[in-house]
Amino acid sequence: MPVRRLIVPLAFALSAAPAAAQEVYLGASFHAVDLPTSLENGEEGGRDVQFGFRTAPVEGLAFIGKPSVYVHGQVALDRTTSIAAAGISWKLGGKVYLRPGIGLAVNSDRMPDYRGNLRIDLGSRITFEPELALGARLNDTVAAELSWVHISHATLLGGQNPGMDFLGARLVYKLK
Repeated sequence: MPVRRLIVPLAFALSAAPAAAQEVYLGASFHAVDLPTSLENGEEGGRDVQFGFRTAPVEGLAFIGKPSVYVHGQVALDRTTSIAAAGISWKLGGKVYLRPGIGLAVNSDRMPDYRGNLRIDLGSRITFEPELALGARLNDTVAAELSWVHISHATLLGGQNPGMDFLGARLVYKLK
């Protein structure tokens, strides 16, 4: 799947909800990082630009702790696996905080650039997308976060499911 096919739906989602956004972020990450949460990712590893927005905590979801809704994208700079995701996340803490989240992602699985017999085949274009950020508020407007994003379908959509991890850093800007 070409990267542009991921960017169009994400751009639509970003433009459709700017009034609801409380925070926007931009960052960089490495993908296909070998962690215990994913299998060997071959030689795909690469660098990504990550971006997204989060809403204010949703009062109507008080029964699950008032999570924020997010839209997240990561575009691989080397034309390998890119993702677009949406989900909910909770901010736990104050000046220093954790932000766990869970969502669904679409990915650009099965890249045409095979290296020998090594390739990424995530088993499904649609995956779960758990994530975790460790953040620190730098001032009233800006925060810095370290992020971990994982994509996997937990073998619910077939036996092929290596999963993939992304590690990164981002700057978060709080909208007034």
